[in-house]
Amino acid sequence: MNPAAYRGWGIAFAVFGVLAFSLRPILIKLSYAAHPVSPYTLLFLRMTLSLPFFLAIAWWLRGQQPRLTPRDWLNVSLLGLIGYYGASFLDFVGLQYVGAGVGRLILFLFPTLVLLLSFLFLRRQPAARELAALVVSYAGIALVVSTQIAPSSEGRLFLFGALLIFGGAFLYAVYLVAGSQVVRRVGSMRFTAYSMAISSIPAVLQFFALEPLSALELPGEVWLYAIVLATFSTVLPVFLQAEALKRIGANHFAIIGAVGPVSVAVTSAAGLDEPFTWVQALGGLLVIFGVLLVSVKRS
Repeated sequence: MNPAAYRGWGIAFAVFGVLAFSLRPILIKLSYAAHPVSPYTLLFLRMTLSLPFFLAIAWWLRGQQPRLTPRDWLNVSLLGLIGYYGASFLDFVGLQYVGAGVGRLILFLFPTLVLLLSFLFLRRQPAARELAALVVSYAGIALVVSTQIAPSSEGRLFLFGALLIFGGAFLYAVYLVAGSQVVRRVGSMRFTAYSMAISSIPAVLQFFALEPLSALELPGEVWLYAIVLATFSTVLPVFLQAEALKRIGANHFAIIGAVGPVSVAVTSAAGLDEPFTWVQALGGLLVIFGVLLVSVKRS
């Protein structure tokens, strides 16, 4: 394959992967609207329905070198629990109270949290450009949430949900900072398959501890959303984005990634009747611009 075609497929993988992943909050909100399903049940369905795919990929990659040591397995397990189970759990619960568009923008802040964690724990000094990006990003989020925070029960629930989703972004940032060396040693595809499979365990235990089996007696509509969520918006984008990163690099992938929150905001406003005011639009643009300042390195 010539270089232009190789890169072109990388761009296509990135766009499709970002859009597929961006459907996740919309599918979660549609599931909540269709039936009073709990986040524990929905997360259980997402993890267990995607598990066979990750187990199959883990088996296929089982012969890769280097062989994993017990320490590697411990690191993969802990990072998977933090970055996949923990972040997903907070996101699923938070989306009960926050719109899909706002939730995706909050989650999109994770590169700024990576910057802050790198400064605090890796002693990496941020550049002036990166500090400006932090100010712009969080000013944008302040604008986005300012229209819905109020001294009422609904306003307090919105704030609670927004903080949960921000917590999910923080856990994902911890996973990226702490896991960079592990991923480099294990390999991104193998790490993803193993950690996602391991992350299914607490989701299963949590479901059986908190929900009766009758919680799985759901209408066909919710089952359809769960299947699409597990396959089209979990398994597929994980590997499409990994291949896209390899073909086009992190810089260009970060630019394409900005399509995600924009598509969610537009789709949720049109299909879920979520508010989308000019204040939220301005705040969203500031968030995206700030995150791109952090994510896209100057050549």
